[in-house]
Amino acid sequence: MKTSPEQLKYLKKIKSKKIFILITQLLIFILFFLSWELLSKYDIINSFIFSSPSKIIKCLYELYINNNLWIHIWVTLKEIFLSFSLGTIIGFIIAVLFYSFPILKKIFEPFLTIFNSLPKVSLGPLLIIWLGANTKSIIVMSLLINTIVTLISIYNGLINTDQYKIKLFRSFKATNYQILTKLVIPHNKENIISSLKLNISMSLIGVIMGEFLVSKAGIGYLILYGTQVFNLNLVMTGIILILIISFVIYEIINLLERKK
Repeated sequence: MKTSPEQLKYLKKIKSKKIFILITQLLIFILFFLSWELLSKYDIINSFIFSSPSKIIKCLYELYINNNLWIHIWVTLKEIFLSFSLGTIIGFIIAVLFYSFPILKKIFEPFLTIFNSLPKVSLGPLLIIWLGANTKSIIVMSLLINTIVTLISIYNGLINTDQYKIKLFRSFKATNYQILTKLVIPHNKENIISSLKLNISMSLIGVIMGEFLVSKAGIGYLILYGTQVFNLNLVMTGIILILIISFVIYEIINLLERKK
């Protein structure tokens, strides 16, 4: 089938818009770091407190030559992956159960609301006592943060499935299981992927929070250690690493979304 001139013009316009957005984002990125470096270099801002891009690069290089950089990145990535995977699976299963059995949702909703309003960091000391100062405490801390967020996001998508389509399925004598697996879940692919984006952010927050409490390795540990010894270059390096990891994982999920 031949593409019409109007379609080609429209596609070209879409492509040009994407290129413009990408170039603008790159320019903002470059301008931010260039301004930061110059302001620091000419003492307009205190480089000891705010660090600078050149000092962060130097700190990254020192971590790399000491073989510490990849160790800390790997520890944090492993914890993020475990908590993200478990949080997504648990949240998805509970959301499906609440959708399939509304009575369960009515029973547990007050408890989930109360628990979700609880500052999770306040449970940190208890987790350390119950599970020990180890990776388990970090994973559970992250799960406490990301699971309910995932559950709410997916459940809201499931209950907003087109009711006319559900009635159409029922008119063909479809069972509840068939409606769930053939209509409701496929209909909510975009919502599920959106919940993954939210979940990865919550998992990252939970892992870093957990590393502040108990870890002896990881990016959260680097930030905490840098604060304790007043090495703010190390603190800023850790923050930049978190931003890079978050961006890369987010873009991977975006890629999966485009290929769905």
